[in-house]
Amino acid sequence: MSLPTTTTTINSPAAVSLGRGLDLRSPVMLASGTVSYGEELSQLCDLSKIGGLVTKAISPEPRTGNPPQRIAETSCGMINAIGLANVGLDKFVSDKVSFLQRLDTRVIVNIAGRSIDDYCQVVERLDTVEGIAAYELNLSCPNVKGECMIMGVSPDATREIVSTLRKLTDRHLMVKLTPNVTSISTIALAAEQAGADSVSLINTVVGMAVDYRMRKPLLKNVTGGLSGPAIKPIALAKVWEVSRAVKIPVVGMGGIASFSDAMEFLLVGASAIQIGTMNFVYPDISEKIAVAIDEFFSAPDAPKFSEYVGSLIV
Repeated sequence: MSLPTTTTTINSPAAVSLGRGLDLRSPVMLASGTVSYGEELSQLCDLSKIGGLVTKAISPEPRTGNPPQRIAETSCGMINAIGLANVGLDKFVSDKVSFLQRLDTRVIVNIAGRSIDDYCQVVERLDTVEGIAAYELNLSCPNVKGECMIMGVSPDATREIVSTLRKLTDRHLMVKLTPNVTSISTIALAAEQAGADSVSLINTVVGMAVDYRMRKPLLKNVTGGLSGPAIKPIALAKVWEVSRAVKIPVVGMGGIASFSDAMEFLLVGASAIQIGTMNFVYPDISEKIAVAIDEFFSAPDAPKFSEYVGSLIV
């Protein structure tokens, strides 16, 4: 079982607890896959202002990912088929963890794999490492064929992997969900029933970009994951749906590019949010949005943060 996570009182009007030790000074987090392991971004953004950082996905073995070209711009966003490239478990522990342990923010490790055993291997190893507040289980990557996406589209498979990992760790388990399913709330309920502490959504939407002159796809993988402002309406709808179906906290993401975007996600039921693609455009956007949220809820006539979350009038 995991090492105990120190819980401290955070004096912020927008502080939020997602349960099982995952207490955030701000509801703003950095989304997995867009900030690597935080080292470069820490030179451009004050990470102590935000609630947490979700690392790039970690798998048992190093992965080179899909061949290039694997990123392309598209209308109101970008499309990628990185393929879960990462340094692997051993290198993560030896080369990345020491930096993450020095950060004055919560560290959530995103985990991916080809099988339940892969996820178990990563959790069992990291559970002996200090400084990790939670695991985000990536069950929803759309651009790695035949792997985590298979688990994320099946309630039974989701239930099996979450219940298995729940027995291995006392740390917070966050399950990352895909919109590329018939009923995302059914998957969320399966995760909740199996012991998940929260769900995060949405992962990217399956998309495609082509060059009509060359008559070729822009990505070597042909299809990839669409992210950025283009998917925000989809993400809002899915967060609204899931927040009404489960009792555990919902972490919203998908196209957040401003303070108002973040507030909309909170309004429809997200207890916290993650910012992804816009980090490539404005590296300090998470800090600015976190400060703006704090100022909003510090105003004398402002509602309490807990009362605002999910208070959409319909």
